[in-house]
Amino acid sequence: MALARFKTLASALLAASCVALAHAAEPLKAGFVYIGPTGDHGWTYSHDEGRKQLEAHSGGRVKTTFVENVPETADSERVFRDLAQKGYKVIFGTSFGYMNQMVKVAKAFPNTIFMHATGYKTAPNLGVFDVRTYEGSYMLGVIAGKMTKHNKLGIVASIPIPEVIRNINAFTIGARSVNPKVTTRVIWVNSWFDPGKEREAALALIAQGSDVLMQNTDSPAVVQTAQEKGILGFGWNSDMTKFGGKAQLAASVLNWEVIYKKVIADVEAGAWKTSNIWWGVKEGAVNVGYFGPQLPEDVKKLVEARRDALKTGSLHPFAGPLKDQSGKEVLPAGKTYTDAELKQINFYVEGIEGNLPK
Repeated sequence: MALARFKTLASALLAASCVALAHAAEPLKAGFVYIGPTGDHGWTYSHDEGRKQLEAHSGGRVKTTFVENVPETADSERVFRDLAQKGYKVIFGTSFGYMNQMVKVAKAFPNTIFMHATGYKTAPNLGVFDVRTYEGSYMLGVIAGKMTKHNKLGIVASIPIPEVIRNINAFTIGARSVNPKVTTRVIWVNSWFDPGKEREAALALIAQGSDVLMQNTDSPAVVQTAQEKGILGFGWNSDMTKFGGKAQLAASVLNWEVIYKKVIADVEAGAWKTSNIWWGVKEGAVNVGYFGPQLPEDVKKLVEARRDALKTGSLHPFAGPLKDQSGKEVLPAGKTYTDAELKQINFYVEGIEGNLPK
């Protein structure tokens, strides 16, 4: 009888161990929600590249999924809720307009970790993350200031929120740091991804005399238009050479994998806590590369030197003295904007023409 009981207990322990091992071997499930298509070759494309790299480099520890073309409306709540109900342990929302919906869903699923890109609202299980895109924008501005022939730059902009205004300002600051005669014009398309509107805006800027274009939108339409019209442009969020050809002077490239790896590692270690991650050149989250053949070697070396200075912290794009477009000093010499101030920026710097949308 004792032997039988021992065998029964041993079998039960073995079965429990097998179940425990099976659960331990199950990969962590991470879900991603995208504002645009993965093939936009811009913002969503860069996020999806980070997702794929995360999974590929995890050694089977992480399993991911994504939902693309999710509008920044109340309906996005359904998408976040569905992923949480399906057991995704970590859910990344990759656009500003998801913020309130994510706050609501995070409250309903306290055992799920949510991470929101570019937002500012947090909760015990909701953190925020972003890349310092303004550093890439600044470096592209340095190139634009050197390469323009008419001292007129153009930007196709998406939505007038601090993130985008900050990038426009950084681009102009970079350009004027090497060419004080430069001015920048901006056309807003009020959309993150609308190739048709982006092309129309680019054509309008060219008609106004801009000979170097940048975009804070998600498709390659702007650099494609630059190539078509024989002017210059940039890749934004990823290399767009195959669309812009020789028109692409360089590309500001985002590497979201470094952030995704950090978040997943913290979750796996049981060390995750509400955070506000904002990484840039220093952490390898943004870089400028894919230089076009028409870019002179001295300009390439200059922008690489600026990149190194950003990495060490010896250079900050938003350091005083800094003036707004009316010529009023908004930041004295020796001062630098804090992150909190950068995230609330709502004015154009000196050198930008036109009014900021209300």
